[in-house]
Amino acid sequence: MTARAVMVLGTTSGAGKSWLATALCRWYARQGLKVAPFKAQNMSNNARVVPGLDGRAGEIGSAQYFQALAAGRSPDVRMNPVLLKPERDTASQVVVMGQVRPDLAAVPWRERSEALWPFAREGLHALMAGHDVVVIEGAGSPAEINLHASDYVNMRTAREVEAACLLVTDIDRGGAFAHLYGTHQLLPVDERALIRGFVLNRFRGDAALLAPGPEQLRDLTGVPTVAVLPMWRGHGLPEEDGVFDDSPSGGTGRRIAIVAYPRLSNLDEFQPLRGLPGVRLTWARSPADLAGADWIVLPGSKHTSSDLAWLRAQGLAPAIMAHAHAGRPVLGVCGGLQMLGDALVDPDGVDGNAAGLGLLPLTTTFARDKLLRHTAGRFGALDAPWQALSDVAVDGYEIRHGRTVPTPGGAGVRAVLGNADGEPIAWQAGHVFGTYTHGLFESPAVMHALFGAAARPLPEVFDGLADFIDTHFDRGVLSRLLDPSH
Repeated sequence: MTARAVMVLGTTSGAGKSWLATALCRWYARQGLKVAPFKAQNMSNNARVVPGLDGRAGEIGSAQYFQALAAGRSPDVRMNPVLLKPERDTASQVVVMGQVRPDLAAVPWRERSEALWPFAREGLHALMAGHDVVVIEGAGSPAEINLHASDYVNMRTAREVEAACLLVTDIDRGGAFAHLYGTHQLLPVDERALIRGFVLNRFRGDAALLAPGPEQLRDLTGVPTVAVLPMWRGHGLPEEDGVFDDSPSGGTGRRIAIVAYPRLSNLDEFQPLRGLPGVRLTWARSPADLAGADWIVLPGSKHTSSDLAWLRAQGLAPAIMAHAHAGRPVLGVCGGLQMLGDALVDPDGVDGNAAGLGLLPLTTTFARDKLLRHTAGRFGALDAPWQALSDVAVDGYEIRHGRTVPTPGGAGVRAVLGNADGEPIAWQAGHVFGTYTHGLFESPAVMHALFGAAARPLPEVFDGLADFIDTHFDRGVLSRLLDPSH
């Protein structure tokens, strides 16, 4: 190993690990260091297509994809060697080094962790050998005592490379000092020694009012509080999991309602719409949430048939169909495209059979093998209300089991985009538009065509993150984390 490892642990899920790790990647890269991100195992349905080890495309969690870009590195599968993609409450697809592993999905959880650790360890050491700094993100909490013996994502990874660890907590939730102290105390003594600093995230108010809490916490644990990070909603990164929040974004203007079904995926691709002038983004879980929407968007889904059943159970299906029949725009992306079609056909038991909403005369058949690839193309001629996309270049990615073709005897639909293999991957029928291309709103050309504006460029977002932690961390702390003598 030639690198030093800095690790971000959290007292809970959602404490702010992902964005802080992204900020650290950018901060260290700006010091002239060669930096790579790493997360041994991620559980998320937000994923990106990246180069694999054998020449095939693979997939990793979106958080590590953005962290790699922040570090100025090309993302690859070693940065997130294990990705779990939840399909039901009790089952996940297991992706190892970018490829689906059905054999490991069938192994009980604790035994599976032991089988997965060698892959994670291999990826970690490869990155350590080729970089100056590896910024590691933990998962959940490192102090879940029922899971600790088989948890390789947190402290086993930290011990493997003697990582300098930061423990971050969300003070806005309340109980921050108890979370920090309890997490520290539940760790074995040798693992506590790796904790180099506490971070209070999402603080609102006068930081002077925290006293004497940080001092007392240091007396109890020997660990200093090295940063108090103010609440910052507009940092520009997508959330790691779930919807961004439950409050609408933006003000007046075009209201875009995204249907938030239980297994929605690749939600990060809608981040560019947040804060966009003249756009108000909301989340729909009931018919009332769709009332008054200008656009309805059906996003990707990790389990299309079950999310389609949920959509019907919530009464959303007739509301979506009424919206379309009233001549108002509907967009489906990947799983959402499949739902808008006539039927889902599943001969191999990948997803499930179901009747679609019938708004696009298309039929989707699920194949056992997952298709992963980057997509670059140019839209053909589209009709209103999507005519602004005509002849616009788009660069995105595909992650899917579905293969979609026009329904025999169907009429009124036409392909408007193809991929490099000549396969149609986007269709329009009246006001309804569906595409297999993820990342549509990450394309400045698409954003300017549809909205006349684009989101902040990612380099600007990453620099903002680095500036933020440079301002709010105690002076010299981030550099000292790389010093093995401290």
